[in-house]
Amino acid sequence: MAGNSQRRGAVSKGKKGPSIGTGGKNRRSLEGKGPTPKATERTGHPAAARAAKAAHRAATTNPRPGGRPPARRTAKKTGETEWIAGRNSLVEALRAGLPITGVYVAARIDSDDRVKEILAAAGDRSIPLLEASRADLDRLTEGAVHQGVAASVPPYEYAHPEDLLDAAADSGRPPLVVALDGVTDPRNLGAVVRSVAAFGGHGVVVPERRAAGMTASAWKTSAGAAARVPVARATNLTRALQEYKEAGLFVVGLDADGDVALPQLQLADGPLVVVVGAEGAGLSRLVRETCDQVVSIPMAGAVESLNAGVAAGIALYEVARHR
Repeated sequence: MAGNSQRRGAVSKGKKGPSIGTGGKNRRSLEGKGPTPKATERTGHPAAARAAKAAHRAATTNPRPGGRPPARRTAKKTGETEWIAGRNSLVEALRAGLPITGVYVAARIDSDDRVKEILAAAGDRSIPLLEASRADLDRLTEGAVHQGVAASVPPYEYAHPEDLLDAAADSGRPPLVVALDGVTDPRNLGAVVRSVAAFGGHGVVVPERRAAGMTASAWKTSAGAAARVPVARATNLTRALQEYKEAGLFVVGLDADGDVALPQLQLADGPLVVVVGAEGAGLSRLVRETCDQVVSIPMAGAVESLNAGVAAGIALYEVARHR
């Protein structure tokens, strides 16, 4: 036993290399693995996946005016389901083609022509029909006058401002975009969307804050045009306009104190962004400074300003006439 013990001790002391029990790992752990690779170079890292997608899209898609590759769309949603309450409102919404996901009808409702049209339209479009108590309808519509019927509309999915340039490139026509500066009435937004569809525009841009969004009211006012015309949200409207300018578009603002009258606009037949301000307030200072030109709409009489929907329609008609 003693001999065996001495022999093991001799081997341990005489052999060069790692001591018994380490497995040779200590030396390798001290050597290190070199510099840490960038996030975009690490397999499986989200940043690497994003970089690969961007490179693939840049390689397979034609660049925009100015040579800038198209940006990846980052759609945003309102985050809340919209509710339409009342028989007349729901009839109009169904006629306008709103993307309704469910129609709620009170039990033992007194049927009339409007209710019959609602039920028939929902059936034709395969919209789920759900029976609800009046108490449930009160809760869902937050106490609105629902008359025994209500409908749910999903959150609107906004485009990215640069997606509108993609739409213009696909159409083969010069870009035509309308931007709204400080417009807070969703009915005005819906009217603008309708005008953009009527005169061949490629979309509408609204600021993310202090601005109207695509609510059920905006959908209804657009008379179905919102299903064809994308609405984009910009975190910063001034920056979005500057990026449009870098892409080769001219930015024209509408204001009562414009440099030229709308009929004398020389930029109408080129790639264009028409900026419409709020009624009364007009364009904000930074947005006005970003514009290449500010034009006014000639008016007779004592009317000082037009609402955004009317002003946008007039401007788009003039642009379409030049094109």
